[in-house]
Amino acid sequence: MSSKLVRGTFVLTVGMVLSKVLGLLYVIPFDAIVGVKGFELYQYAYVPYTIFISIATAGVPLAVSKFIAKYNSLGEYQVGRKLFKSGLKVMMTTGLLAFIILYLLAPIFAEASDTQNFTVAEVTEVIRAVSFALILIPFMSLIRGFFQGHDSMGPTAVSQVIEQLIRVIVLLGGTYFVLRVMDGNLVTAISVATFAAFIGAVGSLAVLIWYWVKRKSYLDKLLEEDKGTMQISLKEIYKEIIIYAIPFVFVGIAMPLFQWIDTLTFNRAMIDAGVSGKEAGNALGILNVNAQKLVIIPMTLATGFSLSLVPNVTRAFVENKYHAFTNHLNQAIQILLFLTLPAVVGMSLLAKPVFSVFYGYDKLGVEVLQAYAPAAILFALFSISAAVLQGINQQRFTILSLMVGILLKLSLNIPLIHMFQTKGSIYSTSIGYLAASLINLYVIYYFTGYRYSLVIRRTILMGLITFCMAIAVILVRGSLGHLLNAEGRLQALIIIILCAAAGAIVYFLLSLKTKIAQKLFGARIDRLQQKLKLKA
Repeated sequence: MSSKLVRGTFVLTVGMVLSKVLGLLYVIPFDAIVGVKGFELYQYAYVPYTIFISIATAGVPLAVSKFIAKYNSLGEYQVGRKLFKSGLKVMMTTGLLAFIILYLLAPIFAEASDTQNFTVAEVTEVIRAVSFALILIPFMSLIRGFFQGHDSMGPTAVSQVIEQLIRVIVLLGGTYFVLRVMDGNLVTAISVATFAAFIGAVGSLAVLIWYWVKRKSYLDKLLEEDKGTMQISLKEIYKEIIIYAIPFVFVGIAMPLFQWIDTLTFNRAMIDAGVSGKEAGNALGILNVNAQKLVIIPMTLATGFSLSLVPNVTRAFVENKYHAFTNHLNQAIQILLFLTLPAVVGMSLLAKPVFSVFYGYDKLGVEVLQAYAPAAILFALFSISAAVLQGINQQRFTILSLMVGILLKLSLNIPLIHMFQTKGSIYSTSIGYLAASLINLYVIYYFTGYRYSLVIRRTILMGLITFCMAIAVILVRGSLGHLLNAEGRLQALIIIILCAAAGAIVYFLLSLKTKIAQKLFGARIDRLQQKLKLKA
């Protein structure tokens, strides 16, 4: 893998992981402040918000980065700058429209939530509080895409971390102040928590503006090297951007759409299965907020790969460098699986202490996390394969694959919930994502001739190494069972640290022994071995 792709992926992934970790760690004090009922109300606001933010922005960073990377590789730097200047105005308008629409439609979304624990007016209030963030986020997404198109991943990574940090501080401080200082009600507290997304967006935008001012001189120098051989109108530019962006709008709303199907059908299906309305609402909060926040951590790596992979795959495709294209794809898929396989298996095995650390022990929460964790591999695979389709100009098939996945989710969700209750929703989601991913992988093969034989062989090897790691984790977990109680936060944390350390050591050593780590990371692993004195 090229050093530029590795560096870009590393920067984006670190930024995203830090952002997700911040978004995960806050749930411990947030849970203590608002409780399970607060989480339920919180997710009723965030699912429609996520759908709207995905529609308004999901395709923009990738589409813009692909567009700029394409024309930069042709030496037409002015084309990308023309898009940037015009696009800022368009995204400001898009953000304002998205805010107005969600604000006005909030009562409809609230009524569709079918909750037994809150009124339509209460859910409407929290949805409207979060809608203000839509004003700024589309504008920010264009700036991030512009930098990514220039192989500059730092602005995206740093702005995401700052955005999350500010949001978490406002969220926790605001809910604590409303409930504990002012003795206010839960709905007001959750409204403050959701409005924190807007404050975080303000901080993120400030970071991006700072990067623009800092790097403008370098970007202006590129314009001096512009060939000026292509005169493309704004109409042609936006036509190309829309073609790029629409499929990734669908990719961006994939998970929110799956969650929205649960919002519409979960409570009723659970009640039909004999569960009370209150228990159904609590289970939905655990599924769509608590467990989901943990499961998407391994998926973050795929998102980092996607954002950095698209410009590189596009460049190789435009320049007809099939070997470079194959190399990027081989390495991306293998490194993705190399890191996510042990992560999801470990999370599933340690579901009880992991859930206890973040939310306190809950029997249903542990069961949901055990079943949900492996789905992260499918989420990641769909994200990567969709990014490749974007890079080879076959993004229309992403829409097809996602529609197939959603239809499967819709048709299977209620019957599977009737059979397996909360786990049934996870199974229908996994089946939908599996079908969508398989379609994407086949389309890549059909249009590029890319063969998966090497990836399959190495995935089998990674599976065997992960199996050995799992045995080590199980043995350590079993030996600690009589000494530590996984239901207590501190003791659960100790269990996680010891088991994760044992698993990581086994996985790392076996990866070195089988040479797969060296094949994936090359000289970096050799240097690491020398530092650790594992190599003569």
